[in-house]
Amino acid sequence: MTTLQPPAAAEPRPAPPPAKRDRRSWTGWGFIGPFVAVFALVFLAPIAYSIYLSLYRNQLIGGNHFVGLDNYTQALKDDQFWQAVGRVALFLAIQVPIMLGIALLVALALDSGRLYGKSFFRITIFLPYAVPAVVATLMWGFMYGTKYGLVGDINEAFGTSLPDLLSPDWVLASIGNIVTWEFVGYNMLIFYSALRVIPTSLYEAAEIDGAGQWRIISSIKLPAIRGAIVIATIFSIIGSFQLFNEPSILRPLARNAITTDYTPNFYTYSLSFNGQQHNYSATVAIIMGVLTMIVAYAVQLRGMRKGA
Repeated sequence: MTTLQPPAAAEPRPAPPPAKRDRRSWTGWGFIGPFVAVFALVFLAPIAYSIYLSLYRNQLIGGNHFVGLDNYTQALKDDQFWQAVGRVALFLAIQVPIMLGIALLVALALDSGRLYGKSFFRITIFLPYAVPAVVATLMWGFMYGTKYGLVGDINEAFGTSLPDLLSPDWVLASIGNIVTWEFVGYNMLIFYSALRVIPTSLYEAAEIDGAGQWRIISSIKLPAIRGAIVIATIFSIIGSFQLFNEPSILRPLARNAITTDYTPNFYTYSLSFNGQQHNYSATVAIIMGVLTMIVAYAVQLRGMRKGA
């Protein structure tokens, strides 16, 4: 009678030599090293230098002096700064919902399958985003002119008295119109791309259950693209707080309406390049960065909570 012998235990594989392990660990750093270097150079270093500048003050006698948080205290009491913040907050509260609402309606129309020539409309609506902001602002600025632009020509041709869209009462709305014209197509593309990845089986099941188009939109499409809506909202919030190109370019056409502290970014630019107050300018920029981050993060949390 033969007995089965248990299989011999496999001999443990010898560990790689230390030199080979070291080479393997450095291989990963070789792949991510260029990214880390560029990220530190173009992102972390400017932030660190701005924080450093904000803690000093350039005085006429003695040069730079460490002042701690004095610049931040001054900025928090600066009426010009808070007026600029309030202006962009009003701009955000009115312009962003209108722009995103138009973009969402256009995206839903393109996705409905009932619009003829949707490729033409998609390209046409997206085309303004390809126009440089400088060109778009100058174009609209001359159209707004009451003496030389489209508004002036309409007043002269029809004997009307359309309001001066570059006056202090209307210039913020005029800037909002320019930004909306520029970015409706961009946001439309975000929404349309999110709509195209929704499984068609959901639509088929809804039609079998007798759901109409409005029911499909409210119960399937909008919940499915909630993440895209949140992303577009965050991008728009950041863009609103960074508003600079349009006011700075329109200022020669509307000097009585657009001042050098019209928006926080414009105020920062004026402090640094016109007033040579680089330290205080860095302080204002950091406060705006923190404020923008807080608002964007709050919107993200709210969108995620609703989507949960």
